[in-house]
Amino acid sequence: MTMAPEMTLDYFNRLGQDYLPGHLGLRITAVGEGLLCAEVDVQQHLLAPNGFLHAASVVALADTAAGYACAANLPAGARSFTTIELKCNFIGTATEGTVCCEARAVHLGRSSQLWDVTVHAKGQERPIALFRCTQMVLWPKTQP
Repeated sequence: MTMAPEMTLDYFNRLGQDYLPGHLGLRITAVGEGLLCAEVDVQQHLLAPNGFLHAASVVALADTAAGYACAANLPAGARSFTTIELKCNFIGTATEGTVCCEARAVHLGRSSQLWDVTVHAKGQERPIALFRCTQMVLWPKTQP
C-alpha cells in the first residue's frame, strides 16, 4: 500500500481547521505509511470540571489521529472510510503541557483497517491512554 502524495502535514492541519480538530487545537506532527502523530496543548476547555484532562478530549485526539491515518493509507480507488468501533483505556491524565499521540496501523486491508493509538504527555513514556479503532473502507458505488 502506498500513501497518497497529497496527504501531507499541511493538508491534514488545514483539513480540520473549521471542524472539531481545529476547534480543539489539534495539530498533526507526522504522517507516513502506517503512521500518524498528533498533539494538543492542554487548555482549560479540554479539562473536566475536576481539573483533569476530559476523556472526550483524549478520544478526540486519538480518533482524529486514527481517522486521518486511515485516510492517508486507504487502498487505491477507495472513496473514504467510516469508524465502526473504537475503544479507549485510560491509565493516566494530564493537567498541563502538551498531549501527544501516535497512531500505528495494525491491519490495512481492502475492506477494513485497524489502528492502535498510544496517547502520552509530551516527554513522558508512560501512556495516558491506549486507543484502538476499526475503520470500514468505503468504495465508490457501482452503476447498475
